[in-house]
Amino acid sequence: MTTITSETPNSGKAPVHLALRRVAIDTYRENVAYLHRDCAACRAEGFQALAKVEIRVNGKRILASLNVVDDSAIVGCNELGLSEDAFAQLGAEPGVPASISQAEPAPSIPALHRKIAGERLRREDFHAIIRDIAEHRYSKIELTAFVVACNQGELDREEVYFLTDAMIQVGRRLDWREHPVVDKHCIGGIPGNRTSMLVVPIVAAHGMLCPKTSSRAITSPAGTADTREVLANVELPFERLCEMVREERGCLAWGGTSELSPADDVLIAVERPLSIDSPGQMVASILSKKIAAGSTHLLLDIPIGPTAKVRSMTEAQRLRKLFEFVASRLGLALDVVITDGRQPIGNGIGPVLEARDVMQVLQNDPAAPIDLRQKALRLAGRMLEFDPDVRGGDGFAIARDILDSGRALAKMDAIIRAQGGRPFDHNAPALARLSFEVAADADGVVTGIDNLQLARIARLAGAPKVQGAGVDLLKKLGEPVACGELLYRVHADYPADLEFARQASLRASGFSIGDAAGLSHLFVEF
Repeated sequence: MTTITSETPNSGKAPVHLALRRVAIDTYRENVAYLHRDCAACRAEGFQALAKVEIRVNGKRILASLNVVDDSAIVGCNELGLSEDAFAQLGAEPGVPASISQAEPAPSIPALHRKIAGERLRREDFHAIIRDIAEHRYSKIELTAFVVACNQGELDREEVYFLTDAMIQVGRRLDWREHPVVDKHCIGGIPGNRTSMLVVPIVAAHGMLCPKTSSRAITSPAGTADTREVLANVELPFERLCEMVREERGCLAWGGTSELSPADDVLIAVERPLSIDSPGQMVASILSKKIAAGSTHLLLDIPIGPTAKVRSMTEAQRLRKLFEFVASRLGLALDVVITDGRQPIGNGIGPVLEARDVMQVLQNDPAAPIDLRQKALRLAGRMLEFDPDVRGGDGFAIARDILDSGRALAKMDAIIRAQGGRPFDHNAPALARLSFEVAADADGVVTGIDNLQLARIARLAGAPKVQGAGVDLLKKLGEPVACGELLYRVHADYPADLEFARQASLRASGFSIGDAAGLSHLFVEF
């Protein structure tokens, strides 16, 4: 679903016509309109900053939040400015006449007020709220109120089901007309962990359909789409993405062009800056995207560890049951795997470093990180067992054979070509030009690694915007170290970024050194 519709009469005053202007501001999934304070329409119509307005051009309309400006260099008195997102949705040329009028209040506001008051909402309430969110009828303040209300008064499992179903209904839903259609998702929080880039070619080489769309990083050093972009184009037109999935049995693309569960994209823009990731909203976000993408079977990875999103087995099992309840109600076959999240997976944190690790595993390079290889094989094996012709317990061996034989590499190469491949040498990756090293300050063994701190250092160094920036790990949990021995190397392209990362590592390196008795025994078997 899109926010653009055929023009229909609005409820209030006659719309005001102004010349459309593109304002080069990225407002991240929020439609924003700009009017000059001295604009006659702004004064006559009583427009106020942050008001919701309706904009129409050539029979199409969008809803936007209004910003009032005083600088005619941004927008003149006879112009209507639109942010990048809003301008792209209208698809109009600069200078064409555009009308602007006060927008009607979102019909679901009474339901929002009931949720703020702590009431339990009905199915139709969630559908009304999510429909208005997808149509950009909510302001950022109203969106924030909804997210916080759902977080504070934690949704019960029926409400999570209602929310998930509503998010599916307002977007595009794919039907691949075959069974099974498989996918894999990790709830996140672990740096590195690029298992999807290994699982997809293994499963696709087996012949199973795996339409994997991934996200870009918002607060992490790299999302799957950021790492994949080192190797190939990830911003594919929707029709091309569908063709490629049918041709190659899989893809590794950014999901931002697919309009699957569009309300989720709007909500994420509010949740991430607030660091809100409540269980109910997490379940709705993940399952709505997978079901909308046409998946019939999903493998879900829940890592647990002291600095992971999920910190205890009790919390992991509670989350697992919620996922299973909602998936069952929606007819999605779900296999949940609880994994070891005490440390990053692989050696690299940042797009180029993570792409290096992935290609080393696919090339069966002796230098490939063993933890990334083993975790990817176990996850791929579980996914292969969705195939009714694969006997339970045989998946790992089949996945290992596909990887060892080179068939996974061949399939990855085919997918890369289909997505418009880019030159990449995993033996000499294009790392950022500046670097510094962090060494152990005592003899002993690595007893702890802080996922959050290492991710923070990698981001300060410039990842993911600078593809070659990040952290290259040289030691892992349980490995012995001598005082002065290197723990990791940080890469950055700009002196300021390098210094920010250096200062962060001086405050806290992210590594704990002690004796073997201090090593956490939290380890989860698949």
